[in-house]
Amino acid sequence: MFARIYQPAKTAMQSGRANTKSWRLDFDAETARRIDPLMGWTSADDMTASQVRLTFDTREEAVAFAEKHAIAYRLESPRKSETHAKAYADNFAFKRRSPWTH
Repeated sequence: MFARIYQPAKTAMQSGRANTKSWRLDFDAETARRIDPLMGWTSADDMTASQVRLTFDTREEAVAFAEKHAIAYRLESPRKSETHAKAYADNFAFKRRSPWTH
């Protein structure tokens, strides 16, 4: 078993930073998915990769859990977002960098 420890990013459907402060441990699939010939659904023999997702408060807790249970893991550092605060009034600011076009 091989696992990935990471801090999840903000989804496209979120405007805030909810559910991005915790750390997650996901297992990698050991076998490839296959297509069922009768129904066309995809399935896998490995249930841990698709259904087991562990959440921890800190990175140290996730690493300690993986080491305690002898799970090989890779640690992915979180990427920092470089966004700035946006406001509707910024569209009409005097110091606007690009001209207003419609």
